Amino acid sequence: MWEKIRVVFTIPELRTKILLTLGLLAIYRIGWQIPLPIVDPAKSLFSESSGGMGAMLAQVATFSASQLSQATIFGLGIMPYISASIIFQLLGSVYPPLERLQKEGESGRKKINEYTRYATVLLCLGQSWFYVGVLIRNGMVHEGMLDAAGGLSFGWQLTAVMTMTAGTVFLMWLGEQIDEYGIGNGISLLIMAGILARMPRAGLTLIQPMIEQGGFQLGSGKGQIGVDTLLVLAVLFVGVIVGVVFITQGQRRIPTQSAKHVRGRRVYGGSRQYLPLRVNQAGVMPIIFASSLLLFPSVIFGFLSQTLSNYPSLNYIAGIFSRGQGFVYNVLYVGLIYFFCYFWTAITFNPKDMSDNLKNYGTFIPGYRPGKRTADYLEKVMVRITYVGAGFLALVAIIPTIIGGAMGVDYSVASFFGGTGLLIAVSVAFDLVQKIDSHLVMRNYRGLLEKG
Repeated sequence: MWEKIRVVFTIPELRTKILLTLGLLAIYRIGWQIPLPIVDPAKSLFSESSGGMGAMLAQVATFSASQLSQATIFGLGIMPYISASIIFQLLGSVYPPLERLQKEGESGRKKINEYTRYATVLLCLGQSWFYVGVLIRNGMVHEGMLDAAGGLSFGWQLTAVMTMTAGTVFLMWLGEQIDEYGIGNGISLLIMAGILARMPRAGLTLIQPMIEQGGFQLGSGKGQIGVDTLLVLAVLFVGVIVGVVFITQGQRRIPTQSAKHVRGRRVYGGSRQYLPLRVNQAGVMPIIFASSLLLFPSVIFGFLSQTLSNYPSLNYIAGIFSRGQGFVYNVLYVGLIYFFCYFWTAITFNPKDMSDNLKNYGTFIPGYRPGKRTADYLEKVMVRITYVGAGFLALVAIIPTIIGGAMGVDYSVASFFGGTGLLIAVSVAFDLVQKIDSHLVMRNYRGLLEKG
């Protein structure tokens, strides 16, 4: 492996791409620490363990490469760009003009990307204005910048809004530069960098109680985790990653046969190939949708319970929707993951278009006539493997809750054993390795994952 890594850095073009990507990611991490000019950096907006809005901000920050608890110039991350991309992807399935643009190839893709950028700026303006209002209401603004009424002038509010909007647009530009001149998917690498940056703090949270109470020891005392628990967590971490890799790379291969055709004196076609269908066709999107949707009832009922203190039932309902608080939450979580798995697969996978493409290329599935029979067969297969993929996603999603409850581990640590962050990190790592392998194979070297 070390020899393969050495070979990677001996290729000038590949070395330049990797160093450029690392440099742009370093710029992102520097900007991630720069606070807005109006806020007091010593104050924190919400903590992840505070529940309610704090849990929502922590969940959003996981997949948006942002730091919403600390108001920085990159406070929104690339969340507006992701939201705009999802909106246009959904509209592409129901809005005919966008659907036609998607089928126009490269020119249509460029036009949709242009619309996505415009929508990103509009979303940034709205979200940053709301976020600045939250900062003012929660006392995050420097007292010297407040007026006599305790508010912030329109000029400073506009400055903060434009700063956060410019920060998100700059991150979007960084991602495009990585796509163009670096290696890997730029937006995904920014998200992965934000996830991995949380690991040192999570590790410190895990071992700090043991250091403060006299070092490592067997057994777990009150507020302390022993060495045996650390070993179990390490084994579980490796096992979960192996399972995630196995399912992420899992495919259902449908055999196909290309028709023979004669050109001159030569016969072309007739070869047997296969059509790969991913087991986890929906990716990480169902977990993102399900967790985000379940956070809203918790925040709403929590706010109502504080406002209407005469109704204790509201506080009970808010507790039901709190993350990891019992059987009802987990059942709702799993049910929503299954629903969004089928929903997202229905949007991104079109068996009729795939059947038409096979027919146009003179390829067919043995035993099924081209056209409707083939489309029905592909849809039936996708429904079955989506059920398995959804079960895997549901298991990965609730593993942090199980580990946190059974072993008394803080959720910031348990979140690395599953959920959105782990799926994104594994998927992006595989994509990056495949991009590097393409450069190595093109120069007759073995790939990073290829056995010697």
